[in-house]
Amino acid sequence: MDLAPGQVTLVLGRSGSGKSTLLRAFAGLVPHFHGGRFSGRVEVAGLDTRRHHPARLAGTVATLFQDPEDQVVFTRVLNEVAFGLENVGTPPRQIEGRALEALRSVGAEHLAGRLVTELSGGELQRACLAATLALEPQLLLLDEPTSQLDPDAAKALIELALQLARDRGTSVVLSEQRPVLPFDVCDRVLFLEDGRLAFDGLVGQARTWLEQHHPLFVSDGGWAGVHRPTHGQVTCRLDGVSFAYEDNLLVLDSASIELRRGEIVALVGPNGSGKTTLAKLAAGLLEPLSGRVERHGRATYLSQDPGRYVLRERALDEVAVGVDGDLAAASRALAAVGLTGCEDRHPRDLSSGERERLALAAVLAPDPDLLVLDEPTRGVDPERKLELAALLRANTTRATLVVTHDVLFAKTVADRIVSLAPDRELANV
Repeated sequence: MDLAPGQVTLVLGRSGSGKSTLLRAFAGLVPHFHGGRFSGRVEVAGLDTRRHHPARLAGTVATLFQDPEDQVVFTRVLNEVAFGLENVGTPPRQIEGRALEALRSVGAEHLAGRLVTELSGGELQRACLAATLALEPQLLLLDEPTSQLDPDAAKALIELALQLARDRGTSVVLSEQRPVLPFDVCDRVLFLEDGRLAFDGLVGQARTWLEQHHPLFVSDGGWAGVHRPTHGQVTCRLDGVSFAYEDNLLVLDSASIELRRGEIVALVGPNGSGKTTLAKLAAGLLEPLSGRVERHGRATYLSQDPGRYVLRERALDEVAVGVDGDLAAASRALAAVGLTGCEDRHPRDLSSGERERLALAAVLAPDPDLLVLDEPTRGVDPERKLELAALLRANTTRATLVVTHDVLFAKTVADRIVSLAPDRELANV
């Protein structure tokens, strides 16, 4: 395939189909950084990626990875955005101005002085995007850039990619699991199946092809199932809870919510509104500044970035950690999330979506009374999302809290949707 200047290309495919590997090949990370076998030729801006190390391509190619927390180097946002500019030899007097302008372009200038450890997942994603944009590359690679963004922020990011392509002649390659968002702004669509290019065409042609072969990739809703009236026992109650991090920035202010057995609650809201903080309070990972948290039974928590917490070298052993080494229970949990056959694989050899499902198996295996999932559909294709919704709804004995920006998934899986607004107010949707 050829990528033209000023062209926005959307890459679709199931989890594990090769989307991230394709983007890594464009960046020269395959074969220099990632192991495996490589054949063929990739040329970027006239440079053969096999003959030129990724460092030589820096500035020409810029990548926002699927897991932004894994590409952060510095503790403060402005330093992180400036780091790439320093590496490519930008004159020192220009660095801060370009870094601030990049943050401004993604609506994150107010984060410049913040610690990266205090950012929400979506805020961190925007900061890392700013770091890539600051380089003004010829080829911009975005690997699921909207996975942790609320709908408004996701729409703004996609529009920014289009503006870059038009104004600077940047070639933009966008890998996504939520194709409804970027479809209308893209020039071209690629669909990967088992590592092979199954489709390459214009957006209009892509819609027709996807409707015939993979209709869920062009669905704009209609997944909602039958939601259950619930009168189960309260498993977790937050009563007037407030929380602030070390900089005394109030993240939650007098928040109250009840989670009951047999009920799935989806928590939605804009980036930085405190959703992850509330989830961690419910799971017992944080203590409130004021107010009361009441829990009954065992809680398990799936974080936004589960790939950072891999403990074992086999997927089966990873899941068995939470069930005292019970391999039979671990095997059942892997089967429940569609990872049968992956028992002996190293967790880091799995795709991002497969690692997400592995982490889900690990928190399901202990059969908790309260299950807290923070962005569980990140890196998961539409077909797997339906399977996940069915899996969660099949259990009628536990309470489940799902933090998500995926509105379609929230409507599909939840009995109740609660919105956390920027002013920290909780409201039923």
